[in-house]
Amino acid sequence: MPHIVIEYSANLDGDLDIQALVDAMHESALATGVFPAGGARTRAARREHYRVADGRPEAAFIHVAARIGTGRDKDTREAAGEALFRTLTQFTASAFEARPLAISFELSEIPDDFKRKKNNIHDYLKREAAE
Repeated sequence: MPHIVIEYSANLDGDLDIQALVDAMHESALATGVFPAGGARTRAARREHYRVADGRPEAAFIHVAARIGTGRDKDTREAAGEALFRTLTQFTASAFEARPLAISFELSEIPDDFKRKKNNIHDYLKREAAE
């Protein structure tokens, strides 16, 4: 049940291809082996109302929250987080050079006792692969 949520300030629209960022982060997550394809969900949320630092209009932000199920050891979580942060910072490098930009990332676990899910995508992908 891994989720990657990308929040970004609306003033980045002209500087970044957000769908390409979603795709890059999703592919990076799958490449780690920590995020199973059938459960991975990556999405972006444009934030209209925000204030960054001293409020200057060109200041922008991107925050990525990645959430995974429990059970991975610390080294695995660290490696996955580093891979995702590397993808994020590489993708946003030109915007980072061009304007004030705060980039943040966090990886957290979703406790088993606080989640519910119903998902048939794993089975669908298995059937498709067998055909």
